[in-house]
Amino acid sequence: MMVDLDPSGQVTGREPDRSNRQFMNYAFFKLDPAFRRLPQAERDEIRAEFQAAAEGWVGEAPAEKGLILRPYSLVGVRGDVDFMLWRITFDVREFQEAQARLNRTRLMGYLTQPYNFVSMNKRSQYVNRVDGSGHGLEVLPGQGQFLFIYPFVKARAWYDLTPHSRQGMMDEHIHTSVPFKGVRINTSYSYGIDDQEFVVSFDSDYPQEFVDLVHRLRYTEASMYTLQDTPMFTCVKKELAGVLDDLG
Repeated sequence: MMVDLDPSGQVTGREPDRSNRQFMNYAFFKLDPAFRRLPQAERDEIRAEFQAAAEGWVGEAPAEKGLILRPYSLVGVRGDVDFMLWRITFDVREFQEAQARLNRTRLMGYLTQPYNFVSMNKRSQYVNRVDGSGHGLEVLPGQGQFLFIYPFVKARAWYDLTPHSRQGMMDEHIHTSVPFKGVRINTSYSYGIDDQEFVVSFDSDYPQEFVDLVHRLRYTEASMYTLQDTPMFTCVKKELAGVLDDLG
């Protein structure tokens, strides 16, 4: 394909795209240590109540809603959060329903949410010219044992570049990533619906491969236009029961 010379649609007056897209919510939770001072039987009961509420959001919904929940533990790998729920839906209002279910549980009385990112899936303007770079519009979540996540913001100077300059830098960026077959990228967009511009997450079974990928990408020209790519989260995929058991 040719380089998109009008990515914003301003010149051609492109009509708004109202097609159905997936919304993503990366909800991070931190436990109050006071929970661990409760009797064991009470902690077990509270965890079970929370698990039923979280899993009921998906289990009690019609399949056509396409709700997806993926739980991850961050105990021992991050100090400011303990676990993360990756929620995916075609209707952003479903995140309110999911959270309302949790808010009615006793465990939420011991939880805070230091981070909560919302984003939307969208076709990238850059990947269509590169074979194997990923063309799908629906995320396949939780394919790896690990999920690496960070919010991402481009410097404003990036948007002042010509379309050819941006495309050339992204071609380099994509080709640099090609050898890292064990890492699957999920890029979603937050323009106008959250503070960051993108939420980037990577599914992988190999943390060492992801470290090497990020290191190599630091040497690409596009990286000079990164304004923010922290905080970074290393999330370990587990069943929700295991995630809650890690809390103590």
